[in-house]
Amino acid sequence: MYSNENYLLELIAEHGLITADDVQLYRNNLTDQQGVIELMIQEGKLTEEQVAQVCAQSSSVDYIDLAHTPISPDIFELVPEEVARRFKAVPVSESGGYLVIALADPLNFEALDTLPHVIGREISPVCATPSAIDLLLKQNYGAAGGEVVEEEGLSWGEDDEADPNDAPIIKLVSHILVEAFNLKASDIHIEPLEQSLRIRYRVDGKLIEVDNHPRKLLPAIVARLKVMSGTMSIAEKRMPQDGRIQIKVSGKDVDLRVSSVPSNHGESIVMRILDKTSLLLGLPELGFLSDDQDTFREMIGLPDGIILVTGPTGSGKTTTLYACLNVINRPDKKIITVEDPVEYEMPGINQVMVKTDIGMTFGAALRAMLRQAPNVIMIGEIRDEETANIAINAALTGHLVFSTLHTNDAPSAIARLADIGVKKFLIASAIRSIIAQRLVRKLCPACRTPAALSDRELRMLNIDASQMMESSIYGPEGCDACRNVGYKGRMGLFEIFKVDDEVSHLINDNLSSPQLRKRARELGMRTLREDGIRKVLSGMTSAEEVIGVTMADGM
Repeated sequence: MYSNENYLLELIAEHGLITADDVQLYRNNLTDQQGVIELMIQEGKLTEEQVAQVCAQSSSVDYIDLAHTPISPDIFELVPEEVARRFKAVPVSESGGYLVIALADPLNFEALDTLPHVIGREISPVCATPSAIDLLLKQNYGAAGGEVVEEEGLSWGEDDEADPNDAPIIKLVSHILVEAFNLKASDIHIEPLEQSLRIRYRVDGKLIEVDNHPRKLLPAIVARLKVMSGTMSIAEKRMPQDGRIQIKVSGKDVDLRVSSVPSNHGESIVMRILDKTSLLLGLPELGFLSDDQDTFREMIGLPDGIILVTGPTGSGKTTTLYACLNVINRPDKKIITVEDPVEYEMPGINQVMVKTDIGMTFGAALRAMLRQAPNVIMIGEIRDEETANIAINAALTGHLVFSTLHTNDAPSAIARLADIGVKKFLIASAIRSIIAQRLVRKLCPACRTPAALSDRELRMLNIDASQMMESSIYGPEGCDACRNVGYKGRMGLFEIFKVDDEVSHLINDNLSSPQLRKRARELGMRTLREDGIRKVLSGMTSAEEVIGVTMADGM
């Protein structure tokens, strides 16, 4: 409740209201969610008024009796609800260009630093009792809601306008978030440059610059976003921080994963937009063609073994894993995940977040999970020998394990696991399949236009005339629906490497990755580029997209 309780207790003792023995006695009777001062007030040792008056005197501000102070209801529009509740701060009046703010804890320097940035004007703090502030919060903002922060500006429909009474910074931040969501951006980049503040969105994997603002707005925008996260410190500007914001946009629940990093021109903010509707994606929406869908359903229906999804950062591996879990999530299966961090909350699934600062590593979480008798385990990423060995032991003892790995193609995952320290015979016994994937942009269905492939494209994709005769090849055109880009949305290219008995023998025989890849292709594995060719010939994407993302694919 009080930001510097020990200091405040010393001040209260100096006023003769309590003794050091009183403090120790009450400290011994504390609960986890209670402070010493709060317990003393509850037990009648102190009154709220006594504490508030000491706070006021120590911080050189006035004490105010809110019960006998006339306050205009309109003034509450100047302070956002979540800010008022977080800092127990209510506006009282306007005086000499300052907004008079009543605080329960005027020693809370984070509140004093944050409020001017968020409100957009200077403040004059006064001190009041917590119960009087709580009453005003309830009367003017309503009963406290749940954990989801529902911003007024973020509840607009696409054709609605912002409340003209919102502070300018609040409206600007709301506009940035709403526009990114409407454009289906995957992340938002707020970047301070030498002379300006650049706003960029990543849409379908491509960064686009959408706005530039004066750099002087940076502190206010960063403060607003940190307040919305509820966990990031406004006062800390020298160290990276992470947080999470939960909002509603046009009635839809949206999570934003926030990262702040100090740069040479100020704090840079990146927000990853986690749209929960992506949890509902089926295999066709991911980009699996009908024959691959059958293969994939067969793999995820196995009772045990490891299924790995590989690819670089941003290739959609996590989305594919969640789609797997969504397909097999039934009441008769116990599914547990260990993630860093938990990106999407899935109903019916037990999700554990890694917290390395308290010793909850992937390995520690996995060992604990195995004692929970799960049928299916999902590991966000195999990063080290400990995690890999626990995952393999789980697979060999009757669990179905899903995880990701950073490799360029599917067969290379075998060498990567061996490099980590896993023995080849264990890899051969535990792995059931490995899926490499990349993301390509889909042609906009509203404006795609028939196209002919150039000689270079024909040569690089190894397409012959007979394939051209039987195909429907399209290229990008551009229209209002796709913002004149020609593409709308993304899908996956997949390389599915099934580890059957023959492949297991090859792994045990220590074949190199190129040799293993060659043999896998002879056994029917379709490469990323070959999967892309099928999607070019089906009119789903362009040759340029496939060539670009499969440049390293050995054809």
